[in-house]
Amino acid sequence: MERLPVADIHAHKETGKLFLEFSYMGVRCHEQTALSDTPANRQLVQRLANRVEQEIRTGAFDYAKTFPGSKAARMLSNFAAAQGIQPHLTNPQPGIQSSLINTPRFGEFAKTWLYEKTPEWRPSYFQTVSTVLERYLFPAFGHEQVGLITKADLLSFRSELVSTRLTNGKQLSNCRINKIMGFARQIMNEAADRYDFRSPYRNIKSLRSSAPDVHPFSLQEVNQIIERIRPDYRYYMIVRFYTGMRTGELHGLRWENVDFDNQLILVRETLVRNKLMEGAKTLGSIRDVPMLPHVFRALKAQRKNTQKNTQWVFCSPNGSYINNDNFTDRVWKPLLANLGFKYRRLYQTRHTAATLMLAAGESPEWVARVLGHSNTQMLFTVYSRYIPNLTRNDGSAIARLLDSKGSFGSKNLNEDRSLQ
Repeated sequence: MERLPVADIHAHKETGKLFLEFSYMGVRCHEQTALSDTPANRQLVQRLANRVEQEIRTGAFDYAKTFPGSKAARMLSNFAAAQGIQPHLTNPQPGIQSSLINTPRFGEFAKTWLYEKTPEWRPSYFQTVSTVLERYLFPAFGHEQVGLITKADLLSFRSELVSTRLTNGKQLSNCRINKIMGFARQIMNEAADRYDFRSPYRNIKSLRSSAPDVHPFSLQEVNQIIERIRPDYRYYMIVRFYTGMRTGELHGLRWENVDFDNQLILVRETLVRNKLMEGAKTLGSIRDVPMLPHVFRALKAQRKNTQKNTQWVFCSPNGSYINNDNFTDRVWKPLLANLGFKYRRLYQTRHTAATLMLAAGESPEWVARVLGHSNTQMLFTVYSRYIPNLTRNDGSAIARLLDSKGSFGSKNLNEDRSLQ
């Protein structure tokens, strides 16, 4: 029997480019790459070498597909034809099931999986999954047959992610790595079900990831922000701080979904990647947000100030929807710097709303409904230290807190009786 192939990596003395040397069908083969000799490129070529070795051992190696245009591939193909054999099925490794050898490549199967899952996802989530596949999973496993991917391969890939540096020099967080590995798990588990093999992802635990910490603003800080922000965005910030609506929900809010008669904001659409989408982040996110008195008066005032020809409740000076990046860079960051506050993402306004409601004694069930959570689990996980005795469930406690603390709007908005 032919000796198990050993694939060696070398650098060309003249060009400095890496090439692969391995034994196949009794012939020592050399395949040139276009990669310079760097540690990162050596890792890439080493992964290719490992795959070549594995496929030769299992009889799954297809020279022409692995190295398109290779002269050696054509030569060996002609030799195999003359001998009446199939070169990519020689010397299968004993103990390897033929069903595993015949499974599709990871890249092919993942694209099928992605297509089949598309109806279940929002376009933004589809884009997120596609990006992970293209950036991480396809380069690592795209050419591997799903039935031959091992637990060791997955753990090795995860170790590479841990050492990966982003363009800003930072490492991937454990939370991010767990998400990437989660997509690999879903794909491998689905492939195992369809092709009747045991998923290699079994018993791989997620990396320990700390719960997302929240940095809500105090009520005093909220007042300072609302007082200091540009006047054309003042009512926007009031609604943002006192409803906890997500950025996409608020930026995609149209006047037809503001019910003044019943004092409700109907969350039915969201702005995702500058496109208005029906529905919300989850089914639970489609909800009716009650207007606290401050919010009601702010929306009434905003209605007076809004351009007549725009559908958006909150808009940019030219009448279009608010672009989140522009608002963050041109309004939010300069505002916090002017106030001497440490930078916090706009999303902290949502955390602020949640903590103010809970600190006021509102029922977690009521707060969860207002925020669009399907249950109270996240509230107790993320905001547990902000939950005192639970007494009320109708929003009156938070309204009294805002009035009693002299929050911005108590005096200013009450002076305009036309908004009542």
